[in-house]
Amino acid sequence: MVRSVILTSAAFVLPALVKAQTYNMVKEYAGDSFFNDWNFYNNDDDLTQGNVFFVSAKEADSDHLAYINDAGNAIMKVDNTTTVTVGSVRNSVRIATKDQFTVGSMWITDMVHVPYGCSVWPAFWSSAQDWPSGGEIDTFEGVNQVTMNQMALHTASGCTHSANAIQTSKLINSTDCSTAADNNDGCVVTTPTTSSYGEGFAAAGGGMFVTEFATTGISIWFFNRSSIPSALSGNASTVDTSVLGTPTANYSSSTCDVSQFFEPQSLVFDITLCGEFAGNQDIFEETCSGTCYDDFVLGSGSNYATAYFEVQYVRVYSQAGEVTVISGSPRASRAHPAAVLALAIGAVAALFML
Repeated sequence: MVRSVILTSAAFVLPALVKAQTYNMVKEYAGDSFFNDWNFYNNDDDLTQGNVFFVSAKEADSDHLAYINDAGNAIMKVDNTTTVTVGSVRNSVRIATKDQFTVGSMWITDMVHVPYGCSVWPAFWSSAQDWPSGGEIDTFEGVNQVTMNQMALHTASGCTHSANAIQTSKLINSTDCSTAADNNDGCVVTTPTTSSYGEGFAAAGGGMFVTEFATTGISIWFFNRSSIPSALSGNASTVDTSVLGTPTANYSSSTCDVSQFFEPQSLVFDITLCGEFAGNQDIFEETCSGTCYDDFVLGSGSNYATAYFEVQYVRVYSQAGEVTVISGSPRASRAHPAAVLALAIGAVAALFML
């Protein structure tokens, strides 16, 4: 059973930044061709027991659940027009890249809007084919009416988040990354700003997430729209991580050997409803009232007007001189982005006391 974890605050010494690397763009998902190189799951949510059916590419297109809008951005959404009756589920979207990306990669996504609302559980993450031994990296994840994004790793036993992590977030939910520990909470770090998820993210015009998958460690940066570095604006065919500043979350190889715990990763977007996380009554009651399935999934789709991703692009980069793309991988395995979101009202309030 998924459980809530209280955020803890740790004191961080910020020495020299994680070793800077230069990355060159090797893949872009954008514009009219955005969906061309993704696999649609086309199955019930047998991964996290959510109350959705993840539709095929054909159905997503015909039902307008995955399309390119007039701004040229990719939309992925929960069905918000169908009336769902007892025993049925609501249609949604889960896509995974056909290609996989090895250590020595970095991926950047610029999003204008992310899904949110009671019963809604979205994520942008990555997974190896062999899960959990090949690892999982959660760049973006939220649930229900929370106000801050969470980041996490899920691995085989032996990987932890260091107490001396070089990162800006002091909101540490859990430190053992093993799927065998603490009901697969993972090692979770919360993004310390309400512009990183939900209504606050939309009000700020969205933002950018950067994930570095390097031998020295895994680092994740979040920039809201007004703080995106100029070096990441425009096409940004080359990125030097020295211009990004200290990452929001850092998982150093000193306590989690990336080469040991991670295999090539497929990138994933998904939106499920209820399930192990959003539908856990203890989690649900922290920000919503009623019963997840009965009061939200059932009936009209009016609850899901905000349950959509709007993505300007996803770009994948490789360290200079490295070949990091494995072409045409099969769809992602049974890995899931479940981790508990530390949402206790007192913990959220504590953010504003930092």
